[in-house]
Amino acid sequence: MSKCGREGFSMRRTVVKLGVAASLAALVGPACAHVGAGYAGGVAAGLAHPLLGLDHLLAMAAVGVWSSVAMPLRVWTAPAAFLMAMSGGAALAFVGVALPEIEGMIALSVLALGLMIVFGAGLPGIAGIGLAGLFALFHGHAHASEAAGATFAYVGGFTLSTAALHLFGVSVGLKIASSPWLRTSLGMLVAGSGAALVFGG
Repeated sequence: MSKCGREGFSMRRTVVKLGVAASLAALVGPACAHVGAGYAGGVAAGLAHPLLGLDHLLAMAAVGVWSSVAMPLRVWTAPAAFLMAMSGGAALAFVGVALPEIEGMIALSVLALGLMIVFGAGLPGIAGIGLAGLFALFHGHAHASEAAGATFAYVGGFTLSTAALHLFGVSVGLKIASSPWLRTSLGMLVAGSGAALVFGG
């Protein structure tokens, strides 16, 4: 198999894997947000939390994918904004400030970020960054609602895990950026999962 053929096969395999994850997210429903489940604080719990909910996982990876296809010269802007806003959402939870419809907004984030991938750079960068930041508030609030207390270790854990998911998304986005059909296929899979979470919950 030629080098181009191997690369094309590798990209298709990556999209298929993400499609399977997206399909599983659609099946498990909005309970993936885990709001109120009451995990103990600590680095391990923080690292695990974004990975245990496929809605969290898809949204965070999608931020990296969108950033790499829409803003290849500023690829870390949206992930950095997400991490900062997520920390803000966690702080709100720790001090007892409630946010409305947390699970619904997390599900909506999967739908919106999937559509953002489909349309690539069609959405102005500042608008995409703003949306990512808005959704991050709800993701951070949901993460913090799991902790047994306001622990830096727990926050550090889910921040590192989220950054790793962003990095994964960026790497996928850079691979599919030159292939409109791969980008569209991946975006539609993520958006379809989000739609199932929004309307199926």
